[in-house]
Amino acid sequence: MKEFLSKNKINFIYFNISESLFNLKLFLKYRDNSPAFKEVKEKGRVGVPCIMINKGENFFFTQDSLNMDKLREY
Repeated sequence: MKEFLSKNKINFIYFNISESLFNLKLFLKYRDNSPAFKEVKEKGRVGVPCIMINKGENFFFTQDSLNMDKLREY
């Protein structure tokens, strides 16, 4: 996903959840509390990779679900 965003000139901050316990806890906070992860969790998936817009305003889990024009607006 990181390469896809770079190739399409989308500004982003890469956040590696395996880099530190703090990063993992932050991800889990969103995963456990955001309704966007409901379907992902029901399928027994983790929800990684994902793209988070702003502070959890929206989440995307696949490249197919991305609206590139809208992402460029953020």
